[in-house]
Amino acid sequence: MKRVPLVALNPDVYRETVRRALAEDIGRGDVTTDAAINGSQQARAVLLSKASCVIAGLDIASEAFRQLDPGVVVEARRADGDRCEPATVVAEYRGRAGALLTAERTALNFLQQLSGVATLTGLFVDAIEGTSARITDTRKTTPGWRQLQKWAVQLGGGVNHRMGLYDAVLIKENHAAAAGGVGQAVAKARLQNLDKRVPIFVETENLDEVQDVLAEGPDRIMLDNMDAAAMRQAVETIRASNQTIEIEATGGYTLETVREAAETGVDLISIGALTHSAPALDMSMLFTGK
Repeated sequence: MKRVPLVALNPDVYRETVRRALAEDIGRGDVTTDAAINGSQQARAVLLSKASCVIAGLDIASEAFRQLDPGVVVEARRADGDRCEPATVVAEYRGRAGALLTAERTALNFLQQLSGVATLTGLFVDAIEGTSARITDTRKTTPGWRQLQKWAVQLGGGVNHRMGLYDAVLIKENHAAAAGGVGQAVAKARLQNLDKRVPIFVETENLDEVQDVLAEGPDRIMLDNMDAAAMRQAVETIRASNQTIEIEATGGYTLETVREAAETGVDLISIGALTHSAPALDMSMLFTGK
């Protein structure tokens, strides 16, 4: 099964990130490769997935090799978004042996981490299959990697929450405390956003807060750390009041608990672990000749 990203990843997003990653690793030079490999020596190498996964980051990995050897020949055997089984060859590279060796770890770091995000997302998506809920990410991302990680979430079948502080109002507990209450915080945000430049999301912790914010008409109400019974009641209350308001469940859901949340009727379930705790996938690069 292939997961197709909702938005294509522009190479301009990652070229500089790859350049910095290579510079960080190479420093004054790859002393091992420089000592052991003839500069003109050619080689062929394959990238292998060693676990079941959703692939993410093939183009980024290839960029690492291209930056050190513009003439490298890339043969993709799989595409970003593909589900792969162990021992699957996902790509083949032919080029200067030294460049392949020097870029290997940087290429794998991108591919393993992003495939880990996509794979964990896919597991959560599978866990709620058959419900109307969708899995979404958060801003709990690796600094400098946000667009890459959120793209990987899409490849795994999830959807993206706001990208940053600029594309949606999100009123949380501390905003509400500073504003004099959750309802007051939404009202103030609405006054500042009369032309509806950005959507207004608000986090609620109980049914009283849900009732408090409904009159202000936010675009999304987030149900934070509520039990399933409270969430069902909140969903019924919100739907009866305004069918257009999105409802999101938040609160540290795991693969074992996420389906119960999905079955309450919420539209979205946010999972911070997709980006802050996804394990890197087991992958390797092997030389196979010239």
